[in-house]
Amino acid sequence: MSKSSSHSSVYLRFLNLVESVRGIPDFPGLDIFEERLLNMFAAAWHEGQKISVLQAATMEVGMSQSTIHRRLKSLRKKGYLALEIDEQDNRVKYITPTAVCDKYFAALGRCLSKAQRA
Repeated sequence: MSKSSSHSSVYLRFLNLVESVRGIPDFPGLDIFEERLLNMFAAAWHEGQKISVLQAATMEVGMSQSTIHRRLKSLRKKGYLALEIDEQDNRVKYITPTAVCDKYFAALGRCLSKAQRA
């Protein structure tokens, strides 16, 4: 098996495992836009960055600001995100991950590890 084919197999196993995670009742369903936002937020959080609602609305993600706001509301309602008010300026709200969000990314991480081992 070629290296390229091996990588393809790992990726396909990962996708199959992710589909099983999406079916777990602990994780309310996400649409493609919500997943994209969560992935972008996760990358920023990993770097120790705080993301304000205003910053999120102006991110270059191929979505309009109104779509981003709707998805943020939806992700909050589903329990993936919370808002934290800035200590110096109560007009600024930061988007923070919740326990559900942390659990979701941990499950995806386990999927990746499992796909690589198989």
